[in-house]
Amino acid sequence: MKYIKLFSITIAILVSSCTQGSDFQKYFHDKTMRFDYFHTGNANEEHFAFDQIVSDGIWAGSTHKLIDDLKLGKYFFKVIDLASGETIYSRGFASIYGEWETTPEAKKGWGAYHESVRFPWPRSDAKLIMMKRNKDYKFEKIWEYNIQLEHWRTNQAEAGTYLKTKDIHISGDPKKKVDIVVLSEGYTANEMDKFNKDARNFADALLSTEPFASRKNDINIRLVEVPSPQSGLAHPHQDIYRRSALSVSYGAFDSERYALGFDNKTIRNAAANVPYEYTAIVMNDSIYGGGGIYNLYITAAADNAFKDYLYVHEFGHHFADLADEYYASSTAYEMGSSIQEPWELNVTTHTEKDKIKWGDMIDEDMPLPTPWGKKEFDQHSIKTQKEREKLRAAKTPESEMNEFFIAQREWEEAYLKDIKYAGKTGLYEGAQYHSHGIYRSAPNCIMFTRTDHFCPACQRAINLVIDQYTK
Repeated sequence: MKYIKLFSITIAILVSSCTQGSDFQKYFHDKTMRFDYFHTGNANEEHFAFDQIVSDGIWAGSTHKLIDDLKLGKYFFKVIDLASGETIYSRGFASIYGEWETTPEAKKGWGAYHESVRFPWPRSDAKLIMMKRNKDYKFEKIWEYNIQLEHWRTNQAEAGTYLKTKDIHISGDPKKKVDIVVLSEGYTANEMDKFNKDARNFADALLSTEPFASRKNDINIRLVEVPSPQSGLAHPHQDIYRRSALSVSYGAFDSERYALGFDNKTIRNAAANVPYEYTAIVMNDSIYGGGGIYNLYITAAADNAFKDYLYVHEFGHHFADLADEYYASSTAYEMGSSIQEPWELNVTTHTEKDKIKWGDMIDEDMPLPTPWGKKEFDQHSIKTQKEREKLRAAKTPESEMNEFFIAQREWEEAYLKDIKYAGKTGLYEGAQYHSHGIYRSAPNCIMFTRTDHFCPACQRAINLVIDQYTK
């Protein structure tokens, strides 16, 4: 996949945004359309089916930047005005289905998932075009649907507020800010004081991490209390079962600590109680785990020793489609053996400075690839993974697992701070579940280990996404 340099992308975004500022009133009402559909298939084919259209409250996104020039994610959708043929809105995204289709289960049978895309409410009938990356990672059309405003499955009633909400961090008009909603999961009605505290802990963790810390005046955070009938979440691998409000459960795709919720309508209806673009589901649980999907949501355990790391790491996936930079841990889905240039902005296969996404941030005298003591680090990681697997198989108490993870973090922090190019932007081999052939921008990053900071490439990607909503 051919990449232009990131500063060129930034220029393209600025040029594009200058042409869209007056289009919002022409094409849209000031409210949100939620287009619900079913996504079904297997490892070899996929299909879509329209479900319904509902109003999801006021439009909280930008009225100026309507076209997504970053084009991140596995999927991409466009809204076309039927009368003029103009593309009036677009966004990239990822989905649970997009991950599921890469799992062994998808090779054995069919799966069906409910999904949504959200955009300003068109003033007249429009067309939705769904696109997906092909084998060359280029977007191509896989489905289209004509949006009929008078269709019997189009419900124009306002969403309304039926759950208790609170402001956590408010900086201004939703249309000029990034709007984040924090949903409770696994908290009973009597545990909402705890949820309020945990939600604020999430906000504190996010807003104290760069570049969110420097951009906190561009961010709004609100919470929604969603009472659950039982306290805690389900852990199928440990024979623990709960019924929670949003149906989030550990064990997604048979990965013990991967937590996802498959009741899309319930999650979306809860989030719509406030203006939002991004969703954090805070789980009332102590077991290390969570998940993050681009432009869908994050989940993260609130009572774990690594909660701050979980909040920020998973939000990196959700917010800016950041790739995992680690490569030693197992994943719930299969990456394949072939390596192509990733679309994510924090990893690359290129070794020539002028082709690296963050190449303009690398000093001229920096060796490429950049040596970082990978052999010793890998030896320690392999040993650690074997010990971790034994502890999991023995169903070791979470307190002991926390001690294990803390010791691992301390070794990694000390080792990576002592290498020759520590703190320098370069090209460090090992990322996105591949030990060789894919590179990251720094020795350490919250997308690589359980550290507390983003690497330079991640920070720039996050800033570009914030700019989509605020510039």
